Amino acid sequence: MADDQPRRLARRLGLGDAVVVGLGAMLGAGVFAAIGPAAAAAGSWLLVGLGLAGVVAYANATSSAQLAAVYPEAGGTYVYGRHLLGPFWGYLAGWGFVVGKTASLAAMALTVGAYAFPGQARVVGVGAVVAMTAVNLAGIRKTAAVTRVIVAVVLLALAAVVAGGLSGAAASVGNLSAANPGGLGGVLQAAGLLFFAFAGYARIATLGEEVVDPERTIPRAIPLALGIALAVYAVVAVAALVAVGPEILAAANAPLAAAVAGTPWLVGVVRVGGAVAALGVLLSLLAGVSRTSFAMARNGELPRWLGAVHPSTRTPYRAEVTAGVVTVAVVAVADLRDAIGFSSFAVLSYYAIANASAWRQPPQQRRWPRPLPVIGVIGCVVLALALPLGAVIGGAVVLALGAAIWLVRHRT
Repeated sequence: MADDQPRRLARRLGLGDAVVVGLGAMLGAGVFAAIGPAAAAAGSWLLVGLGLAGVVAYANATSSAQLAAVYPEAGGTYVYGRHLLGPFWGYLAGWGFVVGKTASLAAMALTVGAYAFPGQARVVGVGAVVAMTAVNLAGIRKTAAVTRVIVAVVLLALAAVVAGGLSGAAASVGNLSAANPGGLGGVLQAAGLLFFAFAGYARIATLGEEVVDPERTIPRAIPLALGIALAVYAVVAVAALVAVGPEILAAANAPLAAAVAGTPWLVGVVRVGGAVAALGVLLSLLAGVSRTSFAMARNGELPRWLGAVHPSTRTPYRAEVTAGVVTVAVVAVADLRDAIGFSSFAVLSYYAIANASAWRQPPQQRRWPRPLPVIGVIGCVVLALALPLGAVIGGAVVLALGAAIWLVRHRT
């Protein structure tokens, strides 16, 4: 980069903006996409899986908040791992995040298509990626402003799901006691799949270099966003199960639309809400992946060309465009449910490193009890290994490939 080019991102996000960005990343992924696969794994016991995912997410959230308050830089766990565990673990976290979240991006783009125009899901998904990349290129304040609108629309749509589902002709409280087809393993698998929904809270930490007064703002914003999302998930999951039961949810590509199928006018409302929710997650994920890529490029662990900051918008514009282009390529070939499983494995690995980093922090930097990161590490490992076998194998291979690349580069 030329000497007159800025090398740091601008701090423009306050507490409200940070909470909204976190909610935009979470409200949509799980409620509109992951409930179906979770119902297939655990039936109505997916509610237990949701609780387990929430516990692990809380441990991870406190670790991320504690770390981000001390290291408020773009890159999240990539930065924390480098500082507290060593360059290799930081690199592996960054690699897992970029690869895993690229799969998440594809899943969200396909979710936009599945709700908005099921017959042309891939084409619609590609258009969504292009549009959200353009919004991010306009600057982080534009991203936060658009996310506010998206979150409002999503909450209205989810309120319609709850009202329509509970009042439908087929609604039955007996659906909550349906059999669990997978036993304990099914509950753990459901928890791993639903964790995919919670991972958005760390977008606040990933954007730490753009948060005003990060030492105070981030530790408040992350738990607040997570708590709101968990409450919304629980209410919507109960309503969907009561409305149609786990079997119908498991078989549907758009499970919440299936939950209100008995009220035709609501189906359109839910489809719009699902598409908008997935757009919100897509927007924040593109911001998160580009910031981590930018941080890795600054340290020479990705091509340094990606480390450029736009002089007027102060965004990592080359990293943002690259993330959009790669996501478009993945959308063309990816399957929604496979993408969710693979992304969950990679992201759980990322958070295991975050928790290990938090455990290494000295006492004066600690804001929550030290056992919480231990719970986080154990929870991440258990949920990752409980995912579908294909996701575990694929994720392990990708992490091993990243480790091999790092070792070859550093030995030569």
